[in-house]
Amino acid sequence: MDFLLSGVAACGACVFTNPLEVVKTRMQLQGELQSRGTYRVYYRNVFHAFYTIGKVDGLAGLQKGLVPGLFYQFFMNGVRLGSYAVIESSGYIHTNGRVSAVKTTVSGALAGVVGAVMGSPIYLVKTHLQSQAASSIAVGHQYKHQGMVHALAAIYREHGVLGLWRGSSAAVPRVSVGSAAQLSTFSSAKELVTDLQVFSKDSWLVALSAGMISSVVVVLAMTPFDVVSTRLYNQPVDHLGKGQLYKGFLDCFSKTLRKESVTGLYKGLGASYFRLGPHTILSLFFWDELRKLYKQCWRGSCSREPGPAGRS
Repeated sequence: MDFLLSGVAACGACVFTNPLEVVKTRMQLQGELQSRGTYRVYYRNVFHAFYTIGKVDGLAGLQKGLVPGLFYQFFMNGVRLGSYAVIESSGYIHTNGRVSAVKTTVSGALAGVVGAVMGSPIYLVKTHLQSQAASSIAVGHQYKHQGMVHALAAIYREHGVLGLWRGSSAAVPRVSVGSAAQLSTFSSAKELVTDLQVFSKDSWLVALSAGMISSVVVVLAMTPFDVVSTRLYNQPVDHLGKGQLYKGFLDCFSKTLRKESVTGLYKGLGASYFRLGPHTILSLFFWDELRKLYKQCWRGSCSREPGPAGRS
């Protein structure tokens, strides 16, 4: 049930934040391996990107990749948050009754690794679909997939099973770093907010406040890995399935840093926060509230009153 509730919570957040994921992906691919000032800027900022994509690709363009996005969130975050919930329930993340920063970081990272490996093929397809655009505003390599199933079949047919996990070398550090930052700060922030007694212990505002604190840390820690991950997943490949721009995570990281400086690794930072921030807040909030609701029902406190037929 922990895995199911975690997946549902992440999907609920994805519906609202997918347009921001499209914007983030486009901005991260814009000017790939080109020095500032040497390429045409189609997306000046988050708001201009929204306007441009909506105008050229239509409103549906802002929800590109929604189907694989939902599948990815359900499986990746279902496994990631579900694994962490099991670890948390076992009492491992606490030392002498207090949240341990080291234990939550390690637990979050391990849960992230498992989730990243599980969700990598769907993330690959999602990135391809979200980067597809009209030629007048296209950035990065353009795949011609017609949907999630078509994309999975085409990649498998051309590159085999291993081709579906192309780019996972970036997914693992991306999700493990993000997961460690997210879950460790969320657990610690929840404890801090509870200790300060700003809200009552069982108030939904505790989880919401903790999620807001966690969102800032996640974006700062995760964005460089997110940029590298997006580019590795979206790069063109040869007939053997090998990337034509990057050999792997470290190669992409170093090339981006050398060609575009540190700002290249934080390209689309505003879009990253507008996407990752709300998604972190909503998914953690939904996750925490759904778990509380399930525990209440499991204990029998939310059982319904018997209907007329059940009364004596």
